[in-house]
Amino acid sequence: MDHRHIRFSDRHEEVDLEQLQGLFRLGAFWAKERTLAGMAIAIANSNPVVTVWDGDRLIGHARATSDGIYRATIWDVVIDPDYRGAGLGRKLVQTVLAHPNVCNVERVYLMTTHQQKFYEQIGFEQNSSTTLVLFNGDGDRDRHLTTSELVPTNVFK
Repeated sequence: MDHRHIRFSDRHEEVDLEQLQGLFRLGAFWAKERTLAGMAIAIANSNPVVTVWDGDRLIGHARATSDGIYRATIWDVVIDPDYRGAGLGRKLVQTVLAHPNVCNVERVYLMTTHQQKFYEQIGFEQNSSTTLVLFNGDGDRDRHLTTSELVPTNVFK
């Protein structure tokens, strides 16, 4: 397959949420149930957000969150199944890693349950010391919580 016309973008405004939702349903078992509203919030709070395009068709996506110096985490790496095996996933992750918000942090984390070998080829290592997780609420991420719902009101006084 000729990939010379494939385009990478790190512009938030180019993210097509409906196409992203379709891509998640097609190639990301962990994100099949995500809503447009929830994805909009995740995108707005991530930098970089990198998308991969074949013309007007969204074929890849990854995003990161970072404090810019100590820690960053890469999220939601997905390539359309029709385009896998051509190095686009590797280039997508490398593009996120090269972004100014990620490239200078001490540690970059990535959570995955099925593609460890792929990420190890890029330079990630198994990390058994980071094993804690907090499951917040009932999973309804589209509902906006107020600060008073999260912590006692006297904490911020």
